[in-house]
Amino acid sequence: MATPRNPVVARVRGLAAGALAVLGLIAPLLLAACGGSGGSDAQSITLYNGQHVQTAQNLVAAFEAATGISVSIRSNDEDTLADQIATEGSHSPADVLLTENSPPLESLQAKGLLAQVAPATLARAPARFSSPTGHWVGISARVSVLIYNPSLISASQLPTEVRQLADPQFRGKLAIAPQETDFQPIVTSYLHAYGKPATLSWLKAIQANASGHVYPDNETVADQVNRGAVAFGIVNQYYWWRMRAEIGASSTHSKIAYFAPGDPGYVIDVSGAAVLKSSAHQAAAQKFLAFLVSRQGQEIIADPSKSISYEYPIASGVTTQAPQTPLRQLRPYPITVAELGDGSTAIALMREAGLL
Repeated sequence: MATPRNPVVARVRGLAAGALAVLGLIAPLLLAACGGSGGSDAQSITLYNGQHVQTAQNLVAAFEAATGISVSIRSNDEDTLADQIATEGSHSPADVLLTENSPPLESLQAKGLLAQVAPATLARAPARFSSPTGHWVGISARVSVLIYNPSLISASQLPTEVRQLADPQFRGKLAIAPQETDFQPIVTSYLHAYGKPATLSWLKAIQANASGHVYPDNETVADQVNRGAVAFGIVNQYYWWRMRAEIGASSTHSKIAYFAPGDPGYVIDVSGAAVLKSSAHQAAAQKFLAFLVSRQGQEIIADPSKSISYEYPIASGVTTQAPQTPLRQLRPYPITVAELGDGSTAIALMREAGLL
């Protein structure tokens, strides 16, 4: 037999249950507002960083101060990070990828691993410096140059066209770093201009000319040319400027020169950033991309004392503060980021030529 129901007790229990239900609805909101565990995950993102560490660290520090969102940085070579993301797939812990060059981003976009960038973010950077499909945004730019030691070779003796690097007269005088991802756009540009057979022959010839001076990275190329160990090499311009800032003008014995306007060796590379489609923190990750192309973010890149970058800012109307040739005055080979592609053909050709 059921126990008779006490109406007073029933009413109290009903009010208590209702209060608990309301509390259950508002508790997550209160925790989020107070920075409690309910909102902490959304206020932290993981950055896979293929950019120079100092540049990334300074950008992240400013972003954290401006937004309160914390960023965990994992730095490595951009190709290594792109391969890692492709392997991790939808389980990648990364929220954002920041690269030095566009090919790794194009590779991941082709695999369907990148989210669309917010239109307002894309609008801050020139369209030619960002993903044609809107899956990554351009952050900064650099241009390929010749670094040379005037005590070993005069400016008038330097090649003015990239295909001249294959001339026998430069045997033993040329330094290259084919393992650097910066070298891939040059190979792709050459391929775009002259075709596959000519590119393969060119690669084999410059391998012979650079024998004994094939280095693992552009920093080594710049250092060896500056020391007089080799006459000249091909790097991006900011490596020379960074070296000069680090060792001082009096210790800088090298100079830089450009290829002829429109030459395929005269290439603008774009550093970009993307949000992974698998990110569980889409809003915070998109905020990071927006910051990178904001005036505040671009001014960090523009000021070498803040970023140690010497790359060209390309968004929000900001221009470099470094005393280098302004971006608008450069006359590079007219190749698009879409035509630079994912770098896979360049890598295959360099392997066939024995450079990798």
